[in-house]
Formats: sequence, structure tokens, C-alpha cells
Amino acid sequence: MRLWTALLGAFLMVLGLTSTAAYGRSGAAPADRTDDGKAAAAQVLTWTAGDPIDRYLSFPTTAQAGPTTIVFENSTATGNTTGMPHTLTFDVSDPEYNNDVAVNILANPGDTNGGKYTLEVNLSPGKYRFRCTIPGHGQMTGVLTVTEGTGEDTEAPTTSAKVDGQRNADGAYVGSGTVAVTATDDGSGVASTEYALGADGPWQPYTAPVVVDQVGTHTVRYRATDNAGNAAAEKSVDFTVVPPPTDDTDPPETSATVSGEKDEAGNYLSMATVTVTASDTGSGVNTIEYALGADGAWQPYTAPVMVHDVGTHTVRYRATDKAGNAAAAKSVAFTVVTPPVKDTTPPVTGAVVSGTKNSSGAYLTSATVTLSATDTESGVERIEYSLDGGPYLAYTTPVIVDKVGYHALSYRATDKAGNTAEARKASFTIAQGGGVPAPNCPEYDERLTVIVGTVDSGVPNRLTRSRCTINELIEDEKEWTSHALFLKHVDSVLDKLRVDNVIDEREFTAITEAAGESGIGKPGQTEGYRDLFDGTAESLAKWEHVGGGKFELSADGAITSSTKVDGMGMLWFPQRKYGNFSLKLQFRDDAPGSGNANGGVFVRFPNVHDHPEESRPEWVAINYGHEIQILDRPDGDMYKTGSVYGFDRVGLGGAGVTPKGTWNDYEVRVVGQHFTILRNGVVINEFDNVGGQSFYPARAGDPGTDGRRYASGYVGLQVHGVSDVISYRNIRIQEL
Repeated sequence: MRLWTALLGAFLMVLGLTSTAAYGRSGAAPADRTDDGKAAAAQVLTWTAGDPIDRYLSFPTTAQAGPTTIVFENSTATGNTTGMPHTLTFDVSDPEYNNDVAVNILANPGDTNGGKYTLEVNLSPGKYRFRCTIPGHGQMTGVLTVTEGTGEDTEAPTTSAKVDGQRNADGAYVGSGTVAVTATDDGSGVASTEYALGADGPWQPYTAPVVVDQVGTHTVRYRATDNAGNAAAEKSVDFTVVPPPTDDTDPPETSATVSGEKDEAGNYLSMATVTVTASDTGSGVNTIEYALGADGAWQPYTAPVMVHDVGTHTVRYRATDKAGNAAAAKSVAFTVVTPPVKDTTPPVTGAVVSGTKNSSGAYLTSATVTLSATDTESGVERIEYSLDGGPYLAYTTPVIVDKVGYHALSYRATDKAGNTAEARKASFTIAQGGGVPAPNCPEYDERLTVIVGTVDSGVPNRLTRSRCTINELIEDEKEWTSHALFLKHVDSVLDKLRVDNVIDEREFTAITEAAGESGIGKPGQTEGYRDLFDGTAESLAKWEHVGGGKFELSADGAITSSTKVDGMGMLWFPQRKYGNFSLKLQFRDDAPGSGNANGGVFVRFPNVHDHPEESRPEWVAINYGHEIQILDRPDGDMYKTGSVYGFDRVGLGGAGVTPKGTWNDYEVRVVGQHFTILRNGVVINEFDNVGGQSFYPARAGDPGTDGRRYASGYVGLQVHGVSDVISYRNIRIQEL
């Protein structure tokens, strides 16, 4: 079952959750008092969750011991757009971590709290492991490290600074001075130490002694803050740096470069960045300065200079070495212009489908799709197309489609400014060639031999003069009212085929005998139904599993979801799509203990591989098909057996709930957009998919009625998790 809020019903017993699913350590102190009754600073730790199922969006990693308010929010405000629930759980079973605080919070945007919960606990020093306990949620886990608190700290750190280096007779530092800052705090501990150069320089984190090698008089300011927020008063140390003895008489070498985005004339668009460099092999560079314009004031150069003003500019620059030699001023000139208006309009696209058509408008043999795109601003960068829901491919030449049947080709284009046009669609049908309309066959059946019901005659399934196969003319999937009527129909078909020399006398007899053995039309027979799974390993091999979980073949000819492999997944039948059909099967609730199986039947979903909008194939069926629910639990998820999940809710009732371990007949009948669900022969739900809003948001461009779901597709079976054990058998389908 797709809807994650179903876990509220299916997993509460496992998780031990209450309606708010939150509880803390017994006897925890209130959040605003310590154990000895003294007031304590409030400590709030917040976790948030959203759409991702493999991580929390935010979470703390450190905290102090003592009373704490835990906040867990999984709401629309934190980015949950799907209604998916998440839990915040403290692991109390692993001896490696603290186990004195038990936290279990289940939250989703649709609950009574809007997905936000708070909880008061008392944390102990050590480590707490937290995680999400909902199966299939990946690695939503982390560790909270709690340190010992020392009571209320009101004293600021003690700070000092010391300048080291070679000094001359006047006490000045020769070449450089190194400033080492220390800070200590006996209360909550030092949280940060900072320093600043000069009287108005910016504050910077202090991580190592500061080396000052610029010649001149200097002031280094410093300060510190402890973990309780107490800030020490700012202090400073003054000193002078002089150059070492030298015979350097050469000034520094200087240069400047201008960078930025240019137009074709060499002008800079919006901004130009001027980078100045200076080098001195003698005493070394002491200062670099720059000035804007011909008469601008000289300023210390500490980082590249960015010029934004539109117009022509001059930047002057110069440097001085530590021996006092000054380089002559130089300059660089450039122009900044306003960039052209940005292209925000996507290309205009079009498609032309050409070929020879029959009287029904279908293209005979093949159709050629020619795509075009124009963009009057930045120009077209590329054109792409997707055929029948496949991945987008680069369009270089007209696309030739020659497979018989209906096709939909989506196309789009992107310009050189990165604007992509909204995908458009060209739909058409290919009929067999020869200049005649496609055959109007009663059924679709291209199996290699003539098979009546489940009886294989061994006769090749040849194409007849009507261009329908023998199997298609026999119509073994039609609902025949009597066996005699079916045999009369088969005899009439075979007589014509014998006259047309499609079959010989031996083959006539073989097909007639197969029709008689089939029992089609007899009371109690499954006439017209083809086995998708008949209890054998050979038929199971035709199915494919995607996502989590697993189904295993049992000795009684059923498939049962595994208790060894966790997660939600799907077993689907990739051999053929179905439009209008009746799907029959049997299911059995094999959930352990007092739980109930949670499963479902997926219908009318597209091919799960290489789908352009889904990276997890098991979710293609959820977001693009319909799920017919199986869940007999009286509480928890509101969608019970027979519901069309997310569209049409059905409670327990109808044919009644059978005891666990009992096989149930289940039929899903779909004609057009009308769904009929029967349990044990009784209709328990009818649903028309016209304008119904799904719980899961529809994707742009979805085909099907009202743009919400496909009109044909594949069928599949859901495995929901290790505790939702369910079995299926006797899976058959009839096209209507």
C-alpha cells in the first residue's frame, strides 16, 4: 500500500506509539528547572523532515545535559508536499548508546497537530542514537552527543596576548611580530576567540598566532566568548615592526589584470574585477594601494576591486617595499556597460506527421515526424523527443515510426539561454501497409500456436486472409454463455479457414479437440481468462520484481511476501499492456500475530523502466496508475479492501471480512474509466475516474481521463513490508 499514513495503522503496535506517538523518560524534570530545583536555561533541540525518505532535513548533533525540549516537525512548512509520515525515535536497545530517554514521535502534515510535536525530556551525558522506524525510510539516522553542564555561568573568559619576535634596541620587532592570544574559562568553557587588526579592522576567528610583517605601528585587538554567552571585554596590544637591515634600493614590481564577462566590443557586462599584484625580491612587499579615477584617494589594497558603475573607469595602483622603496603609480582603464536584456522566452516548437493514411486516418506502414523550433533571441540550442513515454533523446533527423499501433511522441526545445519549452505531443496510429485499413480483429493474440483457453493445439497461429490470426478469430476470451455455442462458433471459423487453405484436415481436428477440452462456456469454467500466474516457477519467471521486499513461491502454488527482505516493492507483469479487462486472483492475509496484511493490485501504469519522471521504478505504479487496496484492519489506514487508493475510499463491509488465513476471490474489472471491484463474488466498490483528485499529485502531461491516469497499462502486485505478509494465487486476466 502506497500511502505512508497507513503506517499509523500497520506499525503502531510494532513501534508502541500513542496517538501523538511521543513520550519521554519517566520522572524527567520540567524543562525550566534543574533536578535540584534551580532555574535552568531553556534548551530546545529541533528535528525537521519533509519529502525525502533517506534523511532528516535538519537535526542537532550536540547538546548539554539537563532538561530539554525536543521539537519534531514534519509539515507543509518544513517541505512535506506528499503527506508522507516520518518518525523521530531514540534507540534504547543498543548498549553503545544512552537508553534512559525513550522518544517515539510520529508526525505527518495531515494529523491533528499539523505535523509538529514537542516533548520534555531530561538528557544525560553521553550519546543518543536517533532514527526513523518506518520501514523503507533509508538512513534517516544520527547521533546526539550530550556533554555535562556545570550550572549557571555568569563569568566571562579571561584573555591575554603576547607579542614575540626579534627586537631592536628601541623595542621594535625586526621583520615581523607574532601575536599569540590565550583565553580560559572555568565555567562553561571558551566558545570562541577573535582578533582584529587595527582600530577598525573586521573581527576574525583566532585559530593560530597572528604574524604581522608589515612595517609600521600596529594594534591587534582581541576578545573571547564562553559557551554560556558571556563575552570578555575587548583588549588590545600595540607594537612596531621595522625592516631588517638591507641594501635594497629597488622598488617592487607591480601589475594589474581586469576580468569579467565581456561583450563583443570588449566592454565588461555589469561588473569588472581588478586584481593587483606586487613582488619584491629584496626586502619584500610592505604595502599595496589603489585609487579609483584620476583623483580618487589612495586606499589599502587587500582584495580584488569590483567596479559595478556603468561607464569608463581608471584604477591606479602602487606598492612600497619594507626598505621604503616606492614603485611608480600605474593604471588600468576599462569600460562597464549594462548587459543586454536576458532571454527568458523559450523556443517555439512544432511537429509535422507525414505519411500515407488509410480511410480511418491511420498511417500505413510508417509515419515520419519532423520537428522544428525557432528562437529569435538567443537561438535554439537543442531539440529533444520522447516516444511512447520513453527517455528524451536528441533530435537530429526526422523520426520514422513503423511499429503498428497507437503512438504518442512528446517533444521540446531549449535555447542558448537555457529556456526550455513546455513539452508538446503529437499522437498518431500506424496500421499495416498495403494501402488498406488495419484489420478489425475481435481480439489481440499473436502467440506462436493456437491455444484455446489453456489447451495448446500445437497448430501454428497463422495470419489469415482477414489479416487476423487464428487465435484472434476463435475469440477464446469472449464470455460465451454455453459450451455448445462456443464450439459452434469455432467450427464455423475453422470451416472458412479450411476452405481458404489456411489449415488442413489434421489441424482442423486438433483445434476442434482443443476447443472441446477447454470447457469454455461451461458453468464454473474460467472461460476467456488467461493465466498470468498458475502456481508454477515457469509462470512466475514471466514477472519482474522492482523496489524493496520480495515474493517467494510456496509449495501450495501461491506467492507469499517475504519476512526476510524489508521495504515496499512491486511484482509486475511486463509481457503485455491491458486496456479494458477483468483481472481475477485470490489473496490471503498471512500477517503474523494480531496484525493484518497490507497489499494491493496495481493496474494501468506505464513501463517502470526509463520513465522520465521517476528514479524509483516501484513508484511509477503509485503515481501513474491505480492501486486497488487490500487491507482488512479495522483501525489505522482509512482505505480498506476494495478502495481505489487515493481516489475512492471504502470501509470494511461489502462481502464481509474473512478470518486471517482464508483465501478470498478478488476481481478488478476496468472498462473505460469505470472500475468495479468484487470480493468473493460480491461487488464492494464501483468508481468512475472522472475529475477525481488523487491523494498523490498528478504529474503534468499524464494521459487518461481528466489528465490524471493512463487509459491502458500494466498490472502488478504490491509487497508492503516484512510484517504485512500477504499471499496471492490463481492470477488470471480477460480482455474486455
